Amino acid sequence: MSIKRIDGKLFADMVIQGANNLTKNVKFVDSLNVFPVPDGDTGTNMNLSITSGSKEVKEKPNSHVGKVGQSFAKGLLMGARGNSGVILSQLFRGFSKSIETKETISTTDFAQALEAGVETAYKAVMKPIEGTILTVARETAKKAVVLAKTHEEFIPFLEETIIEANASLNRTPDLLPVLKQVGVVDSGGQGLVFVYEGFLASLKGEEISLEGAEAALSLEELVEAEHRNVQSMLNTEDIVYGYCTEFMVRFEKDKLKKHPFDIDTFRKELSAWGDSLLVVADDEIVKVHIHAEYPGEVFNLGQRFGSFLKLKAENMREQHSNLLHEEVSNESPSNNESAKSTEKQEFGIVTVAMGSGIKELFESIGATVVIEGGQTMNPSTEDIVKAIEQCNAENVIVLPNNGNIVMAAEQAASVAECNVAVVTSKTVPQGMSALLSFNPTATLDENKSGMQDALKSVKTGQITYAVRDTEIDGVEITKDHFMGILESKIVTTDANQLEAAKKLLQDMIDEDSEILTILYGQDVSEEEITKLVEFAEESFDHLEVEVHNGNQPLYSYIFSIE
Repeated sequence: MSIKRIDGKLFADMVIQGANNLTKNVKFVDSLNVFPVPDGDTGTNMNLSITSGSKEVKEKPNSHVGKVGQSFAKGLLMGARGNSGVILSQLFRGFSKSIETKETISTTDFAQALEAGVETAYKAVMKPIEGTILTVARETAKKAVVLAKTHEEFIPFLEETIIEANASLNRTPDLLPVLKQVGVVDSGGQGLVFVYEGFLASLKGEEISLEGAEAALSLEELVEAEHRNVQSMLNTEDIVYGYCTEFMVRFEKDKLKKHPFDIDTFRKELSAWGDSLLVVADDEIVKVHIHAEYPGEVFNLGQRFGSFLKLKAENMREQHSNLLHEEVSNESPSNNESAKSTEKQEFGIVTVAMGSGIKELFESIGATVVIEGGQTMNPSTEDIVKAIEQCNAENVIVLPNNGNIVMAAEQAASVAECNVAVVTSKTVPQGMSALLSFNPTATLDENKSGMQDALKSVKTGQITYAVRDTEIDGVEITKDHFMGILESKIVTTDANQLEAAKKLLQDMIDEDSEILTILYGQDVSEEEITKLVEFAEESFDHLEVEVHNGNQPLYSYIFSIE
């Protein structure tokens, strides 16, 4: 097959096949994350990001390749999640900008677009690190420019380009020592290679099947179709099952011994409690969406198999009544009260939190909007933009509270219509410290500066479990043992959760420490938290100890030292 020019229709198929290939391999990309923590989600973030771009391309077909590129870039931009997703969006933002005026493109145009994407992505990263997706993108683009000089036909051109992409990927451990130490290639670079290989499959007329990859799809995307345009078609009193109920459970071996999981049996059990049922499962987790009248009963059914990673129950009758009220208000917004409700505040604060207790804590100290997310659930650029809009404020401060959300927050700030400042909090304790230093009488710039300074006044420790055996920085780590992480470094490990927590506190606390705040998670018993508090008070008698039930998944404890 001879292909010398790519039009919009063919490029759209390349995008779709590239996204499909990443979806098919998302678990493998996730497995390459260096840290053996249960939130290794590079593949998931890249997949959700490119799927958003692919969806936009499908919805806006065009024979003009530049127009298709614009749709792809827009979808990626708004769907970008995590640092890997944001970098991917920037690569194709620059790519699409390079071809925006072209109806069709040649191999030379394609290679130059790859280079333009690299330039855009490097500018978006404050401190680019070699041995990552950036390196793979840069070296691949450089080779593509050379190849385009002698290759007019796309298939051999892209075949040789991908050979260099894989060679670059295999060199990443030589550039980033931690990759060599753990014995993996860069996860983001691997995700990008899968996208390029999907492009090539499209040109060869191959279709990448997603059979067996359904669990990689977002439950929220499935639910969206269920809910679309339904509200205006019924009366509030007609709602039989009043709570939109969702949860995600991570399977646990001990519980599965007592209650073996079978998706068909589980689906049948759930159907007796409601309607609009969706159940998605793989070897590790099960995700459920159901409209139920008694959410607690549904949660109990799910908890038999493991521990909750996420759960919520929203009152649809209340939501529906409010929606109808809003529709009436929008049709006749003539009274003063309606005008007052739309009046903008001077400041709004958006923050990200995972766990109902942490969410309530942020709200109690002044957060305007709390986005549910964090580890394993990085909000997209669009999620953050919507939260900024929800603040209804002239000036908005965003606290990401996770290093993997900072870039998405900054990208959201660049497209939001109000004044937005991102304070680069990378942990929940940093976010709390920053929020407590907010001054409503100061300017946006003054607050950003003061809140940024507040990040330095707090130390963060976290306890979670290891998902594989490895060794990092001289620490031998055993699968399923508990790890103590000080800031971003694993400093201790133990088979016992409580002992791991004690060891971490001993590493964190010194004579200058004044306040210890403990946020304990879903998997911590009352007996265990009591023992830990007693240990802290007896071992560090100069310390003031505060305890909150954060109810966060995955991370048994989050410690803040001031």
